[in-house]
Amino acid sequence: MKSVQEYSMNFNSRIKVNFNGGDLTSDAGLLLYKEFDYKLGLSETVEKMLVVDDPVMHRDHPNSDVVIQKLYQHLAGYHADDHADDLSEEPLLTAILGKKRLASQPTISRFNEKANIATAKSLEHINEILQKRVYMLKPQDQFVMDLDSSGFTAYGNQYGANFNSHYQERGFHPLFCFDGLTGDCLKAELRAGNVYTSRQVVRFVGPLLKRYETWVSNPLIVLRADSGFAVPELFKLVENKGHKYVIRLKANARLQSVAHSMADQVLNPERLHERQVHYREFLYQASSWDRARRVVVKMERPAGQLFFEFTFIVTNMELQPRNIVRFYCQRGHMENFIKEAKNGFACHKMSSTNFESNAVKLQLSMLAYNFNNWFRRLCLPEPMKPNRMETLRLKLIKIAGKLVRSARYWTWKLCSSYIYQNSFIQTLQNISSLPCFS
Repeated sequence: MKSVQEYSMNFNSRIKVNFNGGDLTSDAGLLLYKEFDYKLGLSETVEKMLVVDDPVMHRDHPNSDVVIQKLYQHLAGYHADDHADDLSEEPLLTAILGKKRLASQPTISRFNEKANIATAKSLEHINEILQKRVYMLKPQDQFVMDLDSSGFTAYGNQYGANFNSHYQERGFHPLFCFDGLTGDCLKAELRAGNVYTSRQVVRFVGPLLKRYETWVSNPLIVLRADSGFAVPELFKLVENKGHKYVIRLKANARLQSVAHSMADQVLNPERLHERQVHYREFLYQASSWDRARRVVVKMERPAGQLFFEFTFIVTNMELQPRNIVRFYCQRGHMENFIKEAKNGFACHKMSSTNFESNAVKLQLSMLAYNFNNWFRRLCLPEPMKPNRMETLRLKLIKIAGKLVRSARYWTWKLCSSYIYQNSFIQTLQNISSLPCFS
């Protein structure tokens, strides 16, 4: 008979602690995500569409199972591969994944070694398939494609990790496109650390535009980006497809000259103590452009200063200049999306020495990010929808539960004092009302 070691508490000698509680979990809320997975067909799609150049037939842990396990580890906050060893017999994860034992860290590492660009592309395709299903459930015909890049710090000898002068650090420089209306990550691509912001942006954006033109009849698509993406090839791509763009321009002598002449007309020397803001527009053609385009300028003079500060935005939209600037400034939400992907899903943790393996890790993290974003949008009660992933873990995932087995059922008995019971039940009901794609 195995003895149970107990630990006493000095503050109260009547209280003792041991680790013999049985099949307990601290992540019972993952049952909701598994139910949504069943309705949306996440695991089934991974099993069908994942591409890995691996001739070995794994009996216990096929490559698709490893990917699904990593997705659920991301959702629960266990991002590192090493966490798999500590979770190997976790009762809830083994139950929802249909395993007696989870894949170990060495098994995940072997998958990382075999993963290549074809694997990353297959994960992109899986994301695209699931994205289309979500839009079928909640149709939309307007899309704001927010482009941005980010800096991923590297600490080892990762291939492709180079010094980036903008971020003043060594690492990677990935490219992202998010839907500014929903927060969905439409596309992500890992790049070397020393490439310029707009590197291959036309190749990156072109397939995205074609995708939504295929999904939706006459969609309203607006591309929004900062000055790093102000390249004429991108303007022409969007214009030729009949879509809109709002892109900031870097100030130069010609733009400054035009803006200063406009500012001189509105400057009131008698009211220098007051802040002034004015909006104007003019046609402008840079030497690399094939034609003149509309440029909106925001002229702002802080209180107590003599000179105006200028913000230039090139656009083919027909809104008033003030509204163009306001619309552009809303792209700040994308910084929150990237922050959510980093803090909530560790998308910036590029720990493999192989570039292709790190590219696959990025796609896995962004698939987990999107899966949670779809879950939030389609399943959560309204009061919980604004919550970020770290808050959702505390409120909805980190629930104590005990597994009780009987001849016919496996019953998870959740914590009786769980304070978000109503939200849990409402979420389960919302999932039950969804059609099933599996």
